[in-house]
Amino acid sequence: MEMDLAQLRALDAAVTNGTLDAAARALHITPSAVSQRIRALEASVGRVLLVRSKPVAVTDGGAAVLRIARQIDALTAELAAEVAGDASGDGTDAGAPHPLVPLAVNADSLATWVLPALAGLRDVSFEFHRADQEHTAAYLRDGTVMAAITSESTPVQGCTVEPLCVARYVPCASPEFVSRWFPHGVTRAALASAPLVDFDREDELQRSYLTDRGVAGATPPRSQVPASADFVAALRLGFGWGMVPTWQLDDAGAGVTVLDRRGVDVALYWQQWNLRSAVLERVRTAIMTGAADLR
Repeated sequence: MEMDLAQLRALDAAVTNGTLDAAARALHITPSAVSQRIRALEASVGRVLLVRSKPVAVTDGGAAVLRIARQIDALTAELAAEVAGDASGDGTDAGAPHPLVPLAVNADSLATWVLPALAGLRDVSFEFHRADQEHTAAYLRDGTVMAAITSESTPVQGCTVEPLCVARYVPCASPEFVSRWFPHGVTRAALASAPLVDFDREDELQRSYLTDRGVAGATPPRSQVPASADFVAALRLGFGWGMVPTWQLDDAGAGVTVLDRRGVDVALYWQQWNLRSAVLERVRTAIMTGAADLR
C-alpha cells in the first residue's frame, strides 16, 4: 500500500480542524482539493476513512491511517528540528521549531506530578488531553495523542505499554464533615447516607470504595467537581467525602483528613506509539522518572 503524503495531511487536517472547509484553510487549498485527496486515500486503502459529519470523524479503519499520518508528521517535525539545529552552525538547536507532543493524562496526575516531570523539556511543546485514566487510551485509539497515562494494561494497536506506578486513593473529608457524618467511624450505615463528591460522571473511584466496603447499592447525595484542585477544595469545604491520591495529601493540608487507610489501588501504565522517536523517548524517560518519585 502506497501512502501519499498530501493525502495523509488532508485526512489529518480534516480531523484536526473538524470540517473540510477548515482543513482547506489550514492547508491553503480548496475544500474540493481536500475532499479529492481524502477520497483518493480511501480508494488506495480500500475503505471509508472519514464520516462526513459535523465535526468529521474517523472510522475504525480511518483511525489506524490517521495514526500513521500523525506519526509521519511527528517524524518530519523531528527531522526539521534536527536539520535546523545543524544549520545554526554551532551544534545547538537555537531557532529550531519545537516538536509538538500530544498526551492524554488523567486529571490527578496532570494536576500534581506530570507537569513538574516534563518541565525540563524546554525544547518540546505539549498538548494535554485530560480524561479519566480508564478513558485516556481512547485518545490513542483515534490517533489524537502520541502517548497516554492509562489504567489499561493491554496495548492499544500500534502502541507499546509498560507499568508506570500504582496510585493509592484513600477516602478523605474535612474534620467537621467526619464529626457530623462519621461519629462512630466509617460504618456501612454512615457510608450509605453521607454525601460524596465525584470528579465527573466517569469517576468510579467512590463507587469502587463503596463496593469494597459492602455498600454497593447505596445512593448517597453526590456532587461533581471536575478539577483536581477544586475537588480537594470541595472536600475541605464539607461538600462530601471523596477519594484522593496519597501523593496529593500533603498539598491538601490540614483541612482534609483521611477517613480510612484502606483505599482503592489503581495501576497506571504508560502507552505510546510504537515509533522510534528521540523526542518521544525523552518524554517517556521524564514521565518514568517522575512516576518513580511517587513510589
